[in-house]
Amino acid sequence: MRYLFFLIIVVPAIEIGLFILSGKLIGVFPTICLIIFTGILGAYLAKKQGIETLRRLQEDLRSGRMPGEAITDGVCILSGGIFLITPGFITDILGLLLLMPATRKWFKPLLYRIFRKWMRRKTVILR
Repeated sequence: MRYLFFLIIVVPAIEIGLFILSGKLIGVFPTICLIIFTGILGAYLAKKQGIETLRRLQEDLRSGRMPGEAITDGVCILSGGIFLITPGFITDILGLLLLMPATRKWFKPLLYRIFRKWMRRKTVILR
């Protein structure tokens, strides 16, 4: 809840400022093309990485291993795809970082901490 103000007010305001700046620097049409390109790229990368992660998840389940790593990758890929489809330069950078396997590993410890916190608070119901 404490980050809600930041996410709803501050990030969109910064994104709008960057759109205006980009429009002035490279022009309106190239800025619009860049926004559309990153949305298409995001959808493609999310689909490609998502299918690969789904295969890994199925393989883990078939071999009797816990699919924790694949599930965490799936959360990162889903989030990255959503960020890339959302118009904005900051969200695009974050989305790309979440979709690329080399940089995704930076976000996994944060996700693990969030999951542990939810479990300690008993806000996650495991059935």
